[in-house]
Amino acid sequence: MTPTDTPERPDISVIIPCYNEEENAEAIVAAAIAELEPLGLSFDVIFIDNDSTDRTVEIVRAICAREPRVRLIVNTRNFGQMRSPVHAIYQARGRAILGLAADFQDPPALIPQLVEQWRAGADIVLGVRQGEGKAGPVLRTMRKLSYWLAAKFGDYPVIPNATGFGIYDARVVDATRLLAEPEPFFRGMLVETGFKVVTLPYTRPERAAGKSKNDFFGLLDFAMSALAGSSKRLLRAPMYIGAFGSLMTVVMLIGGTVAFFLGRPIAGWFIAAIVQAEFALLFGFLGLLGDNIRIISERSRRTPLVIERERINFPPNY
Repeated sequence: MTPTDTPERPDISVIIPCYNEEENAEAIVAAAIAELEPLGLSFDVIFIDNDSTDRTVEIVRAICAREPRVRLIVNTRNFGQMRSPVHAIYQARGRAILGLAADFQDPPALIPQLVEQWRAGADIVLGVRQGEGKAGPVLRTMRKLSYWLAAKFGDYPVIPNATGFGIYDARVVDATRLLAEPEPFFRGMLVETGFKVVTLPYTRPERAAGKSKNDFFGLLDFAMSALAGSSKRLLRAPMYIGAFGSLMTVVMLIGGTVAFFLGRPIAGWFIAAIVQAEFALLFGFLGLLGDNIRIISERSRRTPLVIERERINFPPNY
């Protein structure tokens, strides 16, 4: 297969989100192509740049000039690490979509195994990293906490240590598109569709070059957005607290009644009952308010994921 043989709809579309990846752009696309070409399938590679401040766009633009199968979307600004990759996924035309990090923390060497699983009939194949690499204790704790919260309050199970690296059949991607999430937690949305997920364990390699763009606050923001996007039940948490407060109110009233018949002081019991009742009403109201916000969100999700500045190497009507 030569570059000009790529059909209008390729078999595989590889999505590579990037932000300030001038040191990795050339190497990652070369590695992806080297893994894909022997498989005998047509493919294209779509970079989406989230308003890089280095030479990433310039470098990828040069790659596009010599390789027609490589395409580029440039955002007008940084739309965040949740929205930008998903926008590129939704622009892809492949019969399957393969997500790949630009910094080699998703090993391209696993691409043939991912494709093999998809060709065997798997709708979703997700790479699941083993271990945390050089992550510090704070980062490890944050990840464990976010997975625990997702397990307890999530509307559907989230696969721990699956970052989105994997392959998804086009019909799965179409199903996630129907969810119309303005802040898409994509690996959670994959599970939400109900299609079967196959996992592929791998050891996470170190970043090839450059620095990670995720600091503590960036990871915290991602974790909170992911939890909010994958857990509508969390909005009802105040109602559960309110229900517990109501139960404690009853306990205090019973305690006060028992104290009255035993000739003990009752003022403390009834004051505590009043306080508990006030908190129960407050949290119950907040829970109802949160549930109404959830309903409003369900009815009004129409926010575009990103706004494009330009796109390169996309054929007409792609």
